[in-house]
Amino acid sequence: MSAERDAVELTKALLRFDTINPTGDETGCARYLGDLLVDAGFRVSYHPYGERRTCVVAGLGGSTGRRPLCITGHIDTVPLGAAHWRRDPFDGESDGGRLFGRGSSDMKSGVAAFVVAAIACANQLAGTAGVELVITGGEESGCEGALHLARTHALGHAAALLVAEPTANYPLVAHKGAFWLEARTHGVTAHGSMPERGDNAVFKAARAALALEHFDFGIPAHPLLGHPTLNVGTLHGGLNINSVPDFARVGIDIRTIPGQDHAALRERLHRHLGDGVELETMLDVTSVHTDAGDPWVAEVFDVMAPILGETPKPRAATYFTDAAALRPAYGDPPTVVLGPGEPKMAHQTDEYCVTERIREAVSAYEKIIRRWCDL
Repeated sequence: MSAERDAVELTKALLRFDTINPTGDETGCARYLGDLLVDAGFRVSYHPYGERRTCVVAGLGGSTGRRPLCITGHIDTVPLGAAHWRRDPFDGESDGGRLFGRGSSDMKSGVAAFVVAAIACANQLAGTAGVELVITGGEESGCEGALHLARTHALGHAAALLVAEPTANYPLVAHKGAFWLEARTHGVTAHGSMPERGDNAVFKAARAALALEHFDFGIPAHPLLGHPTLNVGTLHGGLNINSVPDFARVGIDIRTIPGQDHAALRERLHRHLGDGVELETMLDVTSVHTDAGDPWVAEVFDVMAPILGETPKPRAATYFTDAAALRPAYGDPPTVVLGPGEPKMAHQTDEYCVTERIREAVSAYEKIIRRWCDL
C-alpha cells in the first residue's frame, strides 16, 4: 500500500477518535499516533496538560550543523453543532472523492499526511538535520496544548515551522493574532418588579457591546492581512428573569495584525469603554508573518508549484494557529501554513476533506522533509 493511500486510511482512523473540545479527550488519539512513530524509530514523549488531555512531541535525526524542521498539527476538534449530520461524524465515510467526519479538514487529514510523510523518510533521517513533529491538543480553545509545551520547555529546537492547518494545499506565510477579552460590568440586584431599586449590569454590558460595533483601531491595514477585526461573540448576564442582574460579561474576539501592541490596544479599549467596564484577558497570542523572500519559503513554494499548477503568491489566513504559541518558543523561525483540509469546511456540519489533497500533501511534505535534510 502506498504512503499516500496510508494517509487516507490513517485519517479515517483518527476520525474515529472523539476528540471534541470541550472536553477534548485527546489521549487515545495521541497514543495511537505516538505508537506509530515509535515503531518507525522516532523518539516520542507525551505531555499531559489536564485530565485526558495530551500532546505528543516526536523527533528523529539531528546533527550539530543544522536545526530540525518542525511540523505541527492539532487533534482536537470543535463540537458538532446543533444541525443534524447526514454522515456519521466519527465513521470516516468516503464518497465521491471526499472523506467525511468532524476534524477531517480541521485538521486530522493534515496530521495524518505529515505523520505518514515523516515515517516514509524515517530510515534516512539519522545524521541529518532531522524533523520534530508536534501534535497538540487544545488548539481550538486557544492553543492550550501548544502554550503548555512552550511554558514547560518540552520543545526541542527548530529552524523552520510548517503548520498543517487546512489551506487546500496552498502555502500561506502569515496569519492574524488573537486577543480575546472579557468585558465585565457590575450592578446592584433587586426584585424584577422594582428595577428602580437596582442597577442593571446587563444594560451596561449591552451599551459596551454596542460601543464596540464600530471600534476604530487607529492603524493602517497590513498588505497581506488587511485590517484588524473585532467581534462580540458572547453576552451573558443575570441569574433569573425576575431579578435585576448585578453582573454581566461580554466576550470580545479581536484578530490582530503585525505591529499591533496588545497592551496598548487593551488600554485603548479601556478608554473607549470607560471606567465602568473591567477588561480581563482570556487569550493573547500574536500574529505570524514570514517574508515570502525567505529562502525556505521559496523552497516550499517551489515544491507546491507543480502540485497547484501555478507559482504560489504570498497569502495569509484570518484565523490563528498553534504557530502563535510555538514560533516564539523556537526563536521565531520562518513559518508556513500548509495543509490538505478545505478551509471552507472547517467547523461546518458534514465536514469533509478531499482525498486527493491528502495524497498531494503527503508527497509535498515528504519533498519538503527531504530537501530540509538533504536526502
